[in-house]
Amino acid sequence: MRTLTGVGVCAGRVIGELVSMPAPVAEPAAGLALRDEAPEDAVARLQEAAAEVKAELKRRAEAATEKDAADVLKSTALMAGDRALLKNAGKLITDRGLAPERALWEAASAYAEQMRALGGYMAERAADIEDVRARLVARLRGLPMPGIPERETPFVLTAEDLAPADTATLDPAKVLALVTSAGGPQSHTAILARNLGLPAIVAARGVEELADGTEVFVDGATGEVRTEPGAEERELVASWERAAAARSDFDGRGVLADGTEVPLYANVGTAEDARTAAAAGAQGVGLLRTEFCFLGRGEEPSVEEQVEQYTAIFAAFEEKKVVVRTLDAGADKPLPFLTDTAEPNPALGVRGYRTDRSVPGVLARQLEAIARADEATAAEVWVMAPMISAAEEARDFAAMAATAGLRVPGVMVETPSAAVTADQILRHVEFVSLGTNDLTQYTMAADRMLGSLAELNNPWQPAVLRMVRLTVEGARRAEAEGAGRRNVGVCGEAAADPALAVVLVGLGVHTLSMSPRALSPVAAVLRSVDLATARSLAELAVEQATAAEAAAAVRAELPVLAELGL
Repeated sequence: MRTLTGVGVCAGRVIGELVSMPAPVAEPAAGLALRDEAPEDAVARLQEAAAEVKAELKRRAEAATEKDAADVLKSTALMAGDRALLKNAGKLITDRGLAPERALWEAASAYAEQMRALGGYMAERAADIEDVRARLVARLRGLPMPGIPERETPFVLTAEDLAPADTATLDPAKVLALVTSAGGPQSHTAILARNLGLPAIVAARGVEELADGTEVFVDGATGEVRTEPGAEERELVASWERAAAARSDFDGRGVLADGTEVPLYANVGTAEDARTAAAAGAQGVGLLRTEFCFLGRGEEPSVEEQVEQYTAIFAAFEEKKVVVRTLDAGADKPLPFLTDTAEPNPALGVRGYRTDRSVPGVLARQLEAIARADEATAAEVWVMAPMISAAEEARDFAAMAATAGLRVPGVMVETPSAAVTADQILRHVEFVSLGTNDLTQYTMAADRMLGSLAELNNPWQPAVLRMVRLTVEGARRAEAEGAGRRNVGVCGEAAADPALAVVLVGLGVHTLSMSPRALSPVAAVLRSVDLATARSLAELAVEQATAAEAAAAVRAELPVLAELGL
């Protein structure tokens, strides 16, 4: 038996045969020239191939059942028809006499390298460009499109990493689990796996060495892949299945064993998401991502358009709390009318609340729309600004919210500076919400998209947990100074880890927000501990030297995880 270990990103245990993604499309030979084809005919053939690939991706987007999957496919389809890319490739055909597949390869490769040089989100987009490059070259060669292998029986899919379009088109009925040798906890693979509830492991180095057809055991909670599974592994799978069948749905109340209330909210991005979360029993919305109104547009949506969208979401949670995050543009969400994609380091650039400095007015109009939607429904609307680093930013945002008529302003804690000055920030706003994805990235100085840094980019890092504790302590100081009740929530991916949820509560966090699928397991584990135990486990985690040791130490003290198959 051989055991490989990566980063588990979605719990679940399965046994199945390994099937690898097919080899990538080979690079056309350098200098490959036109043969018996006029340059204008070759350009026309390239344009036709691009139109066919774009149409196929759009068709898949329309057929996708998951919104995130549809959005990824739509984005990739747009890239397949990118005018600048096709124009540059066409120029290589006419000026240098290159065959269309070689011209496209060179043009796309240059584009991808430019994206990588920008870093952050733009570097991630390089993989999307290379995905489109492979699809177009395959079409020009008359080869099948790259993508998920087709098999009659379910299988465990393995790859170096999955392109967004590949991840978006996988069929959960056929793919038992995902295992990649690269990728990070916040990669497309990880995010979509969580949304689908598909067992998944990223950064499992060495998995590419396993031959197709190898039977493997996959544990998406511990991050383990074992070859030659035996009786022990089969019982682990069986226990997971029994626990999953017995696990009750979330009853709409997050509570510890001693009766301590820990409201469990959902992260949503659309009205459809909100209705799904409400049906799952979420006690409210802890993070409404408002980017859905803005992405994929060349201009700012009108106030009226925004009011309509927000009202539909608020209506799903009448009489319940809905925390709205204002536009988090920049870095991983560039917008042509708002952000500068030429920034050398977008993750540290003008993003989130900072965009109001460069393009004033967008935020004020969004707050107006949120306030109008608030008036139209009975939801309890809170509003928070992303990417806050200083108390004066919190003060100015609170003033903007008040001008719009919004009663409960707050901010995201995503930077170490916000964590260590939480007491000063909370003199101006009513609450803070910890975005553990970015907080981990900035605390550890590790790009959250890089699989090679997955070990650092882990919310179990003791340094990150100490940032959470500093934030809670800051809230308590603000309260002691007369600021009144100050709520500290978590809306990052960390809240969806049942064991880590216990630690967060032990550190003093009041509320947790997560994907709807995580509500039931998190609630079940929280019901098994009292507040004193949670505090003890939080201290245990903080005292460890590494993220792996912190997770292992806490998990060893929570036998309920094994009972529930988590």
